[in-house]
Amino acid sequence: MELESTSNGRPSRRPPPPPPPPPEIGRGAYLAWEDLTVVIPNFSGGPTRRLLDGLNGYAEPGRIMAIMGPSGSGKSTLLDTLAGRLARNVIMTGNLLLNGKKARLDYGLVAYVTQEDILMGTLTVRETITYSAHLRLSSDLTKEEVNDIVEGTIMELGLQDCADRVIGNWHSRGVSGGERKRLSVALEILTRPQILFLDEPTSGLDSASAFFVIQALRNIAREGARTVVSSIHQPSSEVFALFDDLFLLSGGETVYFGETKFAVEFFAEAGFPCPKKRNPSDHFLRCINSDFDTVTATLKGSQRMRETPATSDPLMNLATSEIKARLVENYRRSIYAKSAKSRIREFASIVGDHEMEVRKGSEASWFKQLSTLTKRSFVNMCRDVGYYWSRIVIYIVVSICVGTIFYDVGHSYTSILARVSCGGFITGFMTFMSIGGFPSFIEEMKVFYKERLSGYYGVSVYIISNYVSSFPFLVAISVITGSITYNMVKFRPGFSHWAFFCLNIFFSVSVIESLMMVVASLVPNFLMGLITGAGIIVSKTHFLCFKIPLFL
Repeated sequence: MELESTSNGRPSRRPPPPPPPPPEIGRGAYLAWEDLTVVIPNFSGGPTRRLLDGLNGYAEPGRIMAIMGPSGSGKSTLLDTLAGRLARNVIMTGNLLLNGKKARLDYGLVAYVTQEDILMGTLTVRETITYSAHLRLSSDLTKEEVNDIVEGTIMELGLQDCADRVIGNWHSRGVSGGERKRLSVALEILTRPQILFLDEPTSGLDSASAFFVIQALRNIAREGARTVVSSIHQPSSEVFALFDDLFLLSGGETVYFGETKFAVEFFAEAGFPCPKKRNPSDHFLRCINSDFDTVTATLKGSQRMRETPATSDPLMNLATSEIKARLVENYRRSIYAKSAKSRIREFASIVGDHEMEVRKGSEASWFKQLSTLTKRSFVNMCRDVGYYWSRIVIYIVVSICVGTIFYDVGHSYTSILARVSCGGFITGFMTFMSIGGFPSFIEEMKVFYKERLSGYYGVSVYIISNYVSSFPFLVAISVITGSITYNMVKFRPGFSHWAFFCLNIFFSVSVIESLMMVVASLVPNFLMGLITGAGIIVSKTHFLCFKIPLFL
């Protein structure tokens, strides 16, 4: 902001120009919120915790809005509130308007890109987008039409160079962090949603990657007339300049809402100008972050601070809580707050021609989803070394060891106990080794939770597809293990007896595999999941070995 010099040599600030007249309302998704309040009630009788306090704002098509503030300011809460992803233990009040009508945007109605990139690391970028397209796009589309949409999405996000590269997991290096983030965005814009929410898309990225990610989002908003809302923590000056609108939060209260280019002038008028050659976002967060007021007060009371001469910098002479309170009060009386309220009233009058068709969930048929999920899961199991291949090798080694211990044990009456022990040991060990697939189960469940939350498919189709894709591996484990042990120990000859022995192993392993999937869905923590699964398996073995004979 430019400063004018007065006769006494002190600079005086020019009043900011009034906000430009709002553009004419066209087609697209106009999202507005009035007096939005979110609280966590305390049912034990204590005070309630207020996360958001009477927020007013709006988001327009063709523009990208940044929700910014220090940690704990309510950025993610506001984003989840607008996207309809609030937790069940919170209460929301206020109006949420979508094209002039009260609406609660629920799961599947909008696209939501989470902060964590949850992807299958064994698939390539093109395969990931293709499988997602077949899961969500209409079954009436031909294969060529789906491929055109996939290639167009890859080009729109600039993923051509890494399209045929695997994403990467624990045993293989894949794409970079910026490419993973752009892939996450690509998966959400496949169905061409009108509203796109992003939770800190630049988290963990370097400045160059963050710039290209936000640049891609800006192009998506401009070219497709989409409404893009993103929370962001502390962007660089180049990234900050890419945002059209800014919603600045502190402690759940509005510090500033309006066009990004007027934010510097607003802070200057409040008495806290941004120094030259300083990143505006850094200055804003320094003004409103009151987490370290106690530390600052302690330092001011020290001997060194008492000897330091007074400074003209208001940020050094005032506590951050006082600065924040002054900024919040100045915004409430500013032309920016009045302009926002009038714009919200204008959005509330949108009717008729601005109806927006919002698609919920997937448009693919149930059988199309089943075949796609089965194929994707089978490819993932084949490429992931830790899913089945490593266990198959261990099964073969253990089967050979057991076979050598009980090799040709004989057919006498005294060898019956040894044969029973061999059968019980090989079956029990094979079932217990199913715990080895728990890490892969957890990673797959993360993908399921994310896609289920976005309405990709239902629970039943996922369970069936997972079992069908794992069926060949379970059969291979049972046949290989059973054949090695059966022939080395020389159990009773005959195909029917061999088939029964293999089927016994197959059904035992299938039950424990299903059990571990249930444990992975209920206990997503790796260590606790292993303990829980092992405890259940041991309890089951104890019941079979010691309780059932009592009833025989």
